[in-house]
Amino acid sequence: MPSIRHISAKHGDVLLMIGTLKGLFVLRSNAARKKWEVGGPYSYGSPVYAAAFDQRNGRHRLWWGQQSFRWGTILRSSDNFGKTSTEPETYSIKFPTETGLTLKNIWQLRLGRADEPDTLYCGVEPSSLFVSHDNGKSWSLNMGLHNHPHRLKWTPGGGGQCLHTIQLDAKDNKRMFIAMSTGGVYRTDDGGASWNARNKGVRADFLPEKLPEFGQCVHKVVSHPSQPDRLYLQNHWGLYRSDDGGDWWHDIANGVPSDFGFCMAIHPHDPDTVYIVPIESDEYRCTPEGKLRVYRTRNAGRSWEPLSRGLPQKDALEVVLRDGLATDTCGKAGVYFGTRSGKVYGSNDEGRSWQLILGGLPSVVCVKAAVLNGSASHSGKGKGTTSNSHKPRKEKTSKSRKHSARK
Repeated sequence: MPSIRHISAKHGDVLLMIGTLKGLFVLRSNAARKKWEVGGPYSYGSPVYAAAFDQRNGRHRLWWGQQSFRWGTILRSSDNFGKTSTEPETYSIKFPTETGLTLKNIWQLRLGRADEPDTLYCGVEPSSLFVSHDNGKSWSLNMGLHNHPHRLKWTPGGGGQCLHTIQLDAKDNKRMFIAMSTGGVYRTDDGGASWNARNKGVRADFLPEKLPEFGQCVHKVVSHPSQPDRLYLQNHWGLYRSDDGGDWWHDIANGVPSDFGFCMAIHPHDPDTVYIVPIESDEYRCTPEGKLRVYRTRNAGRSWEPLSRGLPQKDALEVVLRDGLATDTCGKAGVYFGTRSGKVYGSNDEGRSWQLILGGLPSVVCVKAAVLNGSASHSGKGKGTTSNSHKPRKEKTSKSRKHSARK
């Protein structure tokens, strides 16, 4: 049984939420982002594929999805960075009985817009979208997507039939994008009542028809709130950009060692800057040439540059999964990623240099970052409550440890 550690945090601190196949870890640093405290694991022993940190309406609430092979998948939350956490009496995210579907996993948690402070969105497996308008107390299935005529032809990708991406249009409350594997990108312009496939120009090399209306294995889509009509897409073979809200996608794989990959993240202040981690191929899912490199474009995909200072450049056969790359919102943005081998790397200078933040973790499947606003401080002392079953269970705890990152 692991010893559970807790962090303390205050205004201006940076938080990292690291979801792994054996639980959630919560890391804290000050604005310098050189040394990190490590909290967790929470929901130890259970896969955590999705996490989010909600600071709307003065909250400091951590959300994460907990998958249990015995008890199923539930959504947990904590208002003190994991020291104590809620466990719903019933499964709040569940399919209506008449659908005949069972929740397999939570793949994405997305906070609503600033003027929707109690709204949350959840992407799940099998590919479906749930929404809550009461801050997670109750959830409803989006029936517009559920009843889509394409549903019967959506097929599972390697990770399952998952809705993994939710992008909100910051200027139009009725517009939203989702992406799934497989199925592709869909857009609603009427608040979720109806959805249309938006995959023109995106390849599906594994299908007889290479440019189908839908069925693409899209791995990730990102956008910037200042330019919601511009989207970037990492495909199962292919890097793309759309400048018209997904109506058409243009190839931007210019100067990358491979256009296969999973993860993608956008700079918080610059809509032309995007980060990816290329993978050699779908048959050999490791970093090309055994070099761990993050690639960055600063001109909306016209060119890409490798960022490798501080990263291993020999025998680094790593892979970063679709939600394993994130940026924070500091003035000089931080960039972070986690690997299947259990390493977490970070950059406090927008990717120019990197350091190993933490190693020896279970396989990392999710990385999220947040900068703490307002006052919130919770001691690392005391007992935390975590569970991978229905009943809360107290675990052994110790003071949060400081981990000096390698320079």
